[in-house]
Amino acid sequence: MRPLPLPAALAVVVLGGVASAAQGVVNAELGERTGDPVLGAVVNNLGGCLLVLVGLAVVPSMRAGLAGLRRAGLPWWAYLGGVGGAVIVLVAPVVVPVLGVAVFTIAQVAGGSLGGLAVDRAGLAATGRLPLTLPRVGGAVLGVGAVALAQLGRPIGDLAVGLVLLCVVGGLAVAGQSALNGRVAASVGPAAGLAVNFAVSTSVIGAVAVLGGTLAEQPRWPTQWWLYVGGLFGVGIVLALLVGVRAAGVLRTGLALVAGQLGGALLLDLALPGGPGVRLPVLAGAVLTLVAVLVAGVRRRGAVRVAAEREREPDGRLVG
Repeated sequence: MRPLPLPAALAVVVLGGVASAAQGVVNAELGERTGDPVLGAVVNNLGGCLLVLVGLAVVPSMRAGLAGLRRAGLPWWAYLGGVGGAVIVLVAPVVVPVLGVAVFTIAQVAGGSLGGLAVDRAGLAATGRLPLTLPRVGGAVLGVGAVALAQLGRPIGDLAVGLVLLCVVGGLAVAGQSALNGRVAASVGPAAGLAVNFAVSTSVIGAVAVLGGTLAEQPRWPTQWWLYVGGLFGVGIVLALLVGVRAAGVLRTGLALVAGQLGGALLLDLALPGGPGVRLPVLAGAVLTLVAVLVAGVRRRGAVRVAAEREREPDGRLVG
């Protein structure tokens, strides 16, 4: 499967960011109503796994992709992208009530931007090694600034340094998730990358739930159907990241995802009962993040192509 053209791939990622904003609201509400934030993560990933299993049952190409994993020859750590997804899904409902949405979002995006620069430079994704250029660094800094602008006016909780660093680690984990899942998808197809992601992330979240005693007591399950669609959003997010990383690398994909998240937040503010309506800082942040995506893509003609070719073996395989 050939990568989508760059504009189309980035548009898909922005839509994935909108899904991410909706997923955050659904998982947080489910965790609050059941009394345990980890339950939102458990339901989210079980729903995603169920959708993947249905896909494996009805789509032959998905089964063929999984069968190709044995022949892919990837190192064992390439299959651990789902760990990053599990980290951020577990961190968010625990940290947000303490730090507030603003600090959490800024710290996560800072970690994701730093991680995107690092994994692109290390060549963990299927795009090969991308140089650490001034526009890419500038785009990352601009993206963090855009998110900080979007959070103006939001309340700030207790600024615990340890929790802030945990949010940064969560952003780093998402960058690693994007790179490793993209590596798997490039070898055996996006369907296999999706399946591996949910198998790993669900195993990690399930282990945390068991060790933390989340499943020891019978929670009160709410009856509203929409509280259980987090897994559907999760599948869309992972697929969007797989598409974006193949075409644009991890950094620009992460920035496009953030632009979609801010746009999704605006839509939710308008759609949800009692929402604040259009918040100009969020609108400005979303636009500025899209500018950051463009800035991060500025390069000298052919420079990135030459750098990438230097990181390939004669037979076309990526180094690293």
